[in-house]
Amino acid sequence: MKETFPQIPPAFLDADDKGPARRLAYRLRAAAAEHEKPGIVWLGGFKSDMLSTKAERIDQWAAQRGRAFLRFDYTGHGESGGRFEDGTIGLWLADSLAMIRKLTHGPQILVGSSMGGWISLLAARALARSSETQRLAGMVLIAPAVDFTETLMWAQMSPEIRRQIEDTGVWQRHSQYAPEPTPITRALVEDGRKNLLLGQTIRTHCPVHILQGMEDPDVPWKHALTLVEHLAGDPVALTLIKDGDHRLSREEDIERLLAAIEAIC
Repeated sequence: MKETFPQIPPAFLDADDKGPARRLAYRLRAAAAEHEKPGIVWLGGFKSDMLSTKAERIDQWAAQRGRAFLRFDYTGHGESGGRFEDGTIGLWLADSLAMIRKLTHGPQILVGSSMGGWISLLAARALARSSETQRLAGMVLIAPAVDFTETLMWAQMSPEIRRQIEDTGVWQRHSQYAPEPTPITRALVEDGRKNLLLGQTIRTHCPVHILQGMEDPDVPWKHALTLVEHLAGDPVALTLIKDGDHRLSREEDIERLLAAIEAIC
């Protein structure tokens, strides 16, 4: 019989380190008393939430092994407060750092999916700048959408869409992942430019494993190769999945993800 574990209800953290206070939802599974391996932190994607298939499976996996696991929703996502259209990369980075610093102890493995991959790398830079590199044991990045607001959005937009964003402050982008369009705001694009990483050396000060589908329509697999080139100072493994899509949520994809986490520590 398959072992089952109770679902953890959401708790809330009031963060006030970046402008107005934010009420952030999270679920934290504590480590078993005797467990000494690093905890795991899930950083989700753009307009995703902590109840995604991959996050749920990591939670089950962590429970079976007595590992600590933290997952949360950024401002304007899932069960957290705030409006999605008011969010920016800088704000969601601040959410992530608040969660890591206030709710975890010791080294952590960051598991970043899509936008969460970009935010994981930004979090590593912020932790290094505050002499906290020991807080990261490793990273597993799933289709990391580094600099996506600029290279994967703005650079691909027509002059008409760019003009609409600049003139009105927002463009409603149709999504294959949700019935309603996603607001792409001028604030998101402009703040994204303050957080660009490509074009300079990127340091995480920990091992990194990237999982990338070669049939990904949102983050081209060559984008992952570019990221690897920028991570010259850290140990990096790249797994290209020939028939993999953007989400990498099939059973075989999730098995690769869990193996990558376990292989770090």
